[in-house]
Amino acid sequence: MLEVRQNDQRLSGIDKRLLRKLRDGDYAVQAHLDLHGHTSDEARVEVEKFLVAARSDGKRCVLIIHGRGHGSKEGIPVLKEGLKVWLTRGRIGRGVLALCFARPTDGGVRAVYVLLR
Repeated sequence: MLEVRQNDQRLSGIDKRLLRKLRDGDYAVQAHLDLHGHTSDEARVEVEKFLVAARSDGKRCVLIIHGRGHGSKEGIPVLKEGLKVWLTRGRIGRGVLALCFARPTDGGVRAVYVLLR
């Protein structure tokens, strides 16, 4: 079960220092996925494929860029909200240890670092 800490999420029982290291950029980003231009349904499929491939390649930390939502009907970040749900629940969420917004140099609130199991 992931527990929410403002905009950061981690599995309950996971050391808080791990999340702090993720937030501070202490883990090297080993792969990234840019979701610009994808619909919500397309993005979910791409995220799942990306994370499965990253885990099978032994990657530990990845970056997913979801953008600001300028392409959505109402101009809201639909993928940002969807990503939070996908990464914390179900089949996709089972492979995630922690996640948080990226540092400004990596996209800030328009991207998330994901620490994989």
